[in-house]
Amino acid sequence: MTSEWQRHEVSDLLGKGKIVIGDGYRAKNEELSSDGLPFARAGNINNGFRFDDADHFPLDALNRVGNKVSQSGDVVFTSKGTVGRFAFVLEETPRFVYSPQLCFWRSLDPSLLDPRFLFYWMSGPEFFVQFKGVAGQTDMAEYVSLTDQRRMHISLPPVIEQHAIASLLGALDDKIELNRQMNETLEATARLFFKDWFVDFGPTRAKAEGRPPYLAPELWALFPDALDDDDKPVGWHLAPLLDHAKLISGGTPKTDVLEYWGGQIAWSSAKDVSQCTEKFLIETERTITEAGVERSSTKIVPKLSVVVVARGATTGRFCMLGKDMAMNQTCYALQSRLNRPFWLASAFGNTVQQLVNEAHGSVFDTITTATFERSRVMIGDDRIMDSFEGLIGTLFIQILANIEESKTLAQTRDLLLPKLMSGEIRLRDAQIQIDEVLA
Repeated sequence: MTSEWQRHEVSDLLGKGKIVIGDGYRAKNEELSSDGLPFARAGNINNGFRFDDADHFPLDALNRVGNKVSQSGDVVFTSKGTVGRFAFVLEETPRFVYSPQLCFWRSLDPSLLDPRFLFYWMSGPEFFVQFKGVAGQTDMAEYVSLTDQRRMHISLPPVIEQHAIASLLGALDDKIELNRQMNETLEATARLFFKDWFVDFGPTRAKAEGRPPYLAPELWALFPDALDDDDKPVGWHLAPLLDHAKLISGGTPKTDVLEYWGGQIAWSSAKDVSQCTEKFLIETERTITEAGVERSSTKIVPKLSVVVVARGATTGRFCMLGKDMAMNQTCYALQSRLNRPFWLASAFGNTVQQLVNEAHGSVFDTITTATFERSRVMIGDDRIMDSFEGLIGTLFIQILANIEESKTLAQTRDLLLPKLMSGEIRLRDAQIQIDEVLA
């Protein structure tokens, strides 16, 4: 750390009104609803914000929560349970209500403390050492109290240097966020194409009703001109899912044999799949060795297969594999039999809720081989199936490329962050490295 950096006691900054540190609102179940602002818990914080499965807090009751509603520039810190996740509230981030699992740090004086620099400081080594030192003080789940946080200290460079550091690292995070938004659009486009072709039968309905074509002529010509008595395109049929997908089960090498673990082969668990916020899974929490594969029931599942959680609280969560990897027995994988992995992923996404609805178990829902055997998917002419695969494949390949690029950007950020926070690397040298990965 350079001599220009100054150490500040958090309690002093609080006393002088420079920052606010708060926790979330302790909502009762009856206070939550399906409308209003998202009620954010730790699970909604993972490389940003994800509110698709969040409860909501009614807008007409916000007077109860005080300052526990997010503001642009807040730094979010998961302080209970899964301690140590961070997120930065951007101007475009939807407003949300904090739950007790979350804490927020809010700069009230940007001339002293740049809000985005605060985010990177909290993601860095000085804050890590401090919160880890108090997180495991009890036998219960990790917890960092507000009292603990208010006893901490923070080292700050001059605000102009804070701006520079935040700008450098922010350029990487901004590109990661741009990739995420682009992927959301690409995924939505892929879902719309599948729904139109294989669920709503849009082209055939339009032709039957004499409406003008909205696809390229060579595609339009492939669709039947009429619907049959079952209201599906003439010549199309429902077929068993497993006629088009090979079902692969997983396994776990013995956990007490060290030579089976820590190798070069990614090994996906239900946790990896459940926490995957992208279309593709490209890295896993644990890895195994070739010996681990050879001496257990796990198998190498090919890239572009669909992997789904088959039992437990997150039954039905699924993603595609961005590379070859093994998996454990809580998951099943589906590999396309006819070289149509992207159609298969789209078809599975359309039918997975039905599989979950049919799942059964004494404690948790369980998807079994019989569940897959009963599943049916809509099949059209081979030329239509292949055309869809080619069309949708360009979207999926771009999604995967964006995910892989974001991984490289995140690795660069994580490498530079502690070095910038310690003064080990100069801003100019960091800028060179960032320019190289953004080029």
